[in-house]
Amino acid sequence: MHKIAKLSITLTLLAFAAFSYAACRSAGSESGNDSDVAATVNGKPIMLKEVDQIISQQTHGQQAQMSALQLAQARLQVLSGLVQKEVVFQRAEKEKLVPTEEEVSQEVNNQKQQAKMTEEEFKKYLKDQNQTEESLRDDTRKKIAIQRLQDKVTGKITISDKEVEDYYNSNKPQFVNKRGVGLAAIVVDPADNGLQNDAKGELEAKQKIDRLYQRLKSNGDFATIAREESEDTQSNVNGGDLGYAAEEELKQNGFPQELVAKFLGSMQIGEYSEPVRFANGHWYIFKLTRKQLQTENLTLESPNVRQQITDGLLSQRKQILNSALLEVATTESKIVNNLAGNMLNNPSNLGLRPAAPGAVASPTSTAVASPAATAAKVSSPTTSASPAASPAKK
Repeated sequence: MHKIAKLSITLTLLAFAAFSYAACRSAGSESGNDSDVAATVNGKPIMLKEVDQIISQQTHGQQAQMSALQLAQARLQVLSGLVQKEVVFQRAEKEKLVPTEEEVSQEVNNQKQQAKMTEEEFKKYLKDQNQTEESLRDDTRKKIAIQRLQDKVTGKITISDKEVEDYYNSNKPQFVNKRGVGLAAIVVDPADNGLQNDAKGELEAKQKIDRLYQRLKSNGDFATIAREESEDTQSNVNGGDLGYAAEEELKQNGFPQELVAKFLGSMQIGEYSEPVRFANGHWYIFKLTRKQLQTENLTLESPNVRQQITDGLLSQRKQILNSALLEVATTESKIVNNLAGNMLNNPSNLGLRPAAPGAVASPTSTAVASPAATAAKVSSPTTSASPAASPAKK
């Protein structure tokens, strides 16, 4: 089956999921009393303040509403990610893979350009994230070093033609182009997402989607508008491209029947829909990028099939090698987790404050997923335990 959220995914170790939040660390976080040290990696401290800042970033400043159990769990998870990051970074340091200051500056400048912010807006963003240029540079330095180490470890992987053919022959039912469409989307979410040009509330969301629709009608470029304005991380990447989805997948992911019928009927490739509001409250404008009215069985000689299988097998091996890298680097490191030790010493309250009045009782929450986000849950070459899902699904 085809997947509507086929996006490029950075080939980094899945266990490093907390890395993206590490950038909110403020300068001076490595100072303080020993009791403020959440953990150490070979003597290098990770401060509790840093952990809590990341939680604040994740919860949009609503961590005070978390129960003691939620906060304890979040602290352990975030700290685990920071420890893993530090472990692998120190390994990269030993192998002399840390970038120069000039290389760090270049990457920081690239981030500024991608954010499409003025210098003043960028400084305000850093301040709002409780971050400084110095801490941003430190995080960028670690990110580059870790990526270089992973590239060094996985750079010699090869996939033979026989492996590709064996995989295809063992998984032929997966290689089917089902009746469906390729889509791109512009999304407006009434919730406060902390994004630039973010619509807040139902009225602003409706006004924004109407404004963007008028830009399109005035010959605005769909991809440009999606990158600049879309409020969904799976649609503002790659100019709004969501990939391909089979007809039944669209229906399963909440697409109205009349909209699906329009995609597969009168709507032509390159055209876009009027704004449509889904059950989750989000507004969407869809562009039709591909249409296939008949189901087609694919062979190894069909366009992109060999490459998709190769990419799937390659990314699976990269995940395994990156996991092995983390395991070896962790084993060779001396890690002291003060946060976990404090919890064991204070089991009655897990070493935390009492739950705030009105705190959420359940450790998890359920939200209505967007069509793009729901479809994105299907497996991809870099997230599946097996490459089976990705090669057959373009």
